Amino acid sequence: MASQSALVFSGIAPHPPIMVPEVGQEAVEEVDASIAGMEELTRRLISCNAETVVLISPHARLEIDAFVAYQGPELYGDFSNFRASETKFVVSVDTELLEAISQAAEEKNFRVSPIRETKVDHGTAVPLYFLLANGWHGRVVALGYSFLSNEEHLRFGGCVRQAIDHVGRRAAFIASGDLSHRLRPQAPAGYSPDAHLFDDKVVDALRSNSPEQIADIDQSVRKVAGECGYRSMLVAIGANDVLPASCEVLSYEAPFGVGYLVAQMSNASLSEVATPSEALPKLARRAVETFVRTGSHITQATRLNGPLAERAPCFVSIKTKEGDLRGCVGTIEPTKPNLAAEIAANAVSAATLDPRFPPIREPELEHLVYSVDVLLPAEEAQPEELDPKVYGVIVEDEASERRGLLLPDIPGVDDVEKQVEIAARKAGIGPAEPVRLFRFKVERFRESSAK
Repeated sequence: MASQSALVFSGIAPHPPIMVPEVGQEAVEEVDASIAGMEELTRRLISCNAETVVLISPHARLEIDAFVAYQGPELYGDFSNFRASETKFVVSVDTELLEAISQAAEEKNFRVSPIRETKVDHGTAVPLYFLLANGWHGRVVALGYSFLSNEEHLRFGGCVRQAIDHVGRRAAFIASGDLSHRLRPQAPAGYSPDAHLFDDKVVDALRSNSPEQIADIDQSVRKVAGECGYRSMLVAIGANDVLPASCEVLSYEAPFGVGYLVAQMSNASLSEVATPSEALPKLARRAVETFVRTGSHITQATRLNGPLAERAPCFVSIKTKEGDLRGCVGTIEPTKPNLAAEIAANAVSAATLDPRFPPIREPELEHLVYSVDVLLPAEEAQPEELDPKVYGVIVEDEASERRGLLLPDIPGVDDVEKQVEIAARKAGIGPAEPVRLFRFKVERFRESSAK
C-alpha cells in the first residue's frame, strides 16, 4: 500500500430517519439517490475488508470539553421514536479499539467521556442501519463530537487514526452528518437564500479531491446553513491527514430542504500498489459501476503515478463472463489530461453509449469483465506490412476527414483484407475509395477472468 495505515476507508453519510424504508414508507422515493449512495458506500467499505467501523455522530450527548463514546459491549439501535419500533439492530463494540482511542486522545490532552446507555442516537443508527442492511458485518466504535474548537476536532481525528494503526485491525471511519438545514422555505430550520453556499463548498472541495478546504470554510457560511455535519467531517479530515485522498461524491440531494451527502474521502484499495494489468481494468470497472449505480462520474485523485499519469488514447472493452461483447468505445487521440481520465470516460461510454447494445443495467454488473487497450503511436503502412494478430489498423480517407479503427487480435478477424474492410466500414468509407493505412500496437490489460 502507498500508506501503511490500518484506516482503509472513510466516508460521509447522512442520517435522516426518513431514509429508512420502514420509517419513510412511500416518502423514501424522495431520497432514492441517498439510499443508492449508501449502498455504494457500503460496497466499497466491504471491498476494503474493514472489520471495524468508527462512526462519529452529531446527535450523541454533547459535552463542552470532551468527546464521547458509547461503551457497549453491545449497542442497540431502533426507530421506535420514528414510528417503526420493529426496526432494530444490535452491534458489538470494538472495545480494544475504543480503549486505544481513549488512550491516544489522553496523550494529546483530550478526554473521551463514556456514554453508559446502550441505545444509540439516530445520527449513529441511520448509517449503521444501511451498513448492516447492505451486507457489512463487524464491530463498531460509536463516538460523538464536542464543543471544542475546529482545530481540536482535526487533532482528535489524528488520535483516532493513531489508535487504529496501534491496534492494527482494518477499520473504516464514517462521519455522520447532514449539511444545510435551510435550503427551502419549508425546511425544518427555516429558510436562508445563502444556505446553499455551505453545501456548495463542501461538495466542491470533495469533487476537487481537496477535503482540507472544508476545514477552511468561513464560519459565517456554516452558521447561516444551520448544518449538523461539519465537526464530524473535521474529525474525518483529521483522521485522514497523512493518507492519500480519493474523494468522490456518491450522491447529493436536498428534497426536504436539508442537504444529504454521501461521499468517499479515502479508500485504501485505490492507493494500493498494483501493476498496470490490475490497475487499469479495475479503474474501468469502478467508473462503470459508480455511474450505473449512482449516475455520477468518479473523481480522479490529483496525484497519479506511472502510466495513469500520462496522456494516451485507449479503448475499453466490456464483455460478459461467457466472452460476449457488451460494449467497446475508445479514442484514437487522447482527449483527457491523463490516461486515468481517458479510461474512466471511455468506460462509461462503452457501458452506456455503444450503439450496438442497450445501456448496461445494475443487475449485469457482477457478471462483466473489463479490458483496456492503450494505443501506442501509429505509423503509416502498406497492406503487406499489416498483421491483424499483431497490429491494429486505422483506415483514413484521402482528405483525412473519416477514420475507422480496429484493434488487433480480434476473434474472427484473421486476414488483412477483412481487418481493413471492417475498419473502413466503421468510418463510412466505401470499398472503392482510396485510403491511407496506419498500423499500431496496443498494450492490453485484462481482468484475470476476461476471455
